[in-house]
Amino acid sequence: MRRGTESSDEAGREVGVGRGRPAGGEAGREDPPDYEIPEERLPPGFVETLETVPEVVAVPAPAATVVLVRESAAGPEGGGGRESAAGPEVLLLRRNRATGFVPGAYVFPGGRVDAADGEDALAECWDGLTREDAAGRLGLGPDADPPAIAYYGAAVREAVEETGLLPGVVAGRGAGGGELSGKAVRDAREALLGEGVPFARVLRRLGARLDGAAVEYIAHWVTPVVEPRRYDTRFFAARVPRGAAVVYDEREMTDAVWLTPHAALARHRDGRLPMIFPTIRTLEDLCDFETVDELLAYYRSRVITRVQPEIVRTATGVALRVG
Repeated sequence: MRRGTESSDEAGREVGVGRGRPAGGEAGREDPPDYEIPEERLPPGFVETLETVPEVVAVPAPAATVVLVRESAAGPEGGGGRESAAGPEVLLLRRNRATGFVPGAYVFPGGRVDAADGEDALAECWDGLTREDAAGRLGLGPDADPPAIAYYGAAVREAVEETGLLPGVVAGRGAGGGELSGKAVRDAREALLGEGVPFARVLRRLGARLDGAAVEYIAHWVTPVVEPRRYDTRFFAARVPRGAAVVYDEREMTDAVWLTPHAALARHRDGRLPMIFPTIRTLEDLCDFETVDELLAYYRSRVITRVQPEIVRTATGVALRVG
């Protein structure tokens, strides 16, 4: 059963954000921002990227992000307090400070959509998800480029590449989540990263399928126009078995942590978990679920709206209006 919204609203206020602009602002005064984050809670160098507006606004590249979710361990985390609120845990990775996009930030796995993510070879690996299903869910037409199902494929592929986990992957058609050996998973990841083998071929080597019921579309963010690198990103949530080991790609990441959304937001408030707006907003929205099944079912029935925020520099940090 989904808990009440009081806990997520409280977390939002403590992070320095609100669920929307207050109605009926004073005449002649601009409404306050929906989000405002002090500079010390942002990734190092993030504010500096906003100080030079690009002469030509970058075209957002299609991208997919995946929130990997697993059932939490028995009992509250951390011995009490707000950080110990129960519920599913999510995986956050810290980006290497040498990377080009939000270096030093804790993020969900993700990346650009590749052409192969939408090809028939991978589309045919899905059980319970067709091209038509994906197009309807993402609100894209049959001639969209990339096709809707490519975002789903990219989300799972990026998770495998960046974490060594297999969200939504089952061993064999109808096997109901049969386990794959650690060596098989490592070999699959190396085939993707080191050898450039298409994801569809990797799945065939594993004798595996993709489970559409284990992956759900949850958000749509477009990078603000002031950013030099922009992405049109579809966010997904995907189930991961508890106990699966994370092996992150050290070329891009420096840390990996499993936390409940409440715990992640608490660490952000304390300045221990630098994050950017879409990550914070997503964590807020995931605060009130008690199980992974409940989370996936909730979003399965939701209409997802596109968000392209306006981002501005303030005296103390960065503010965002999502409109």
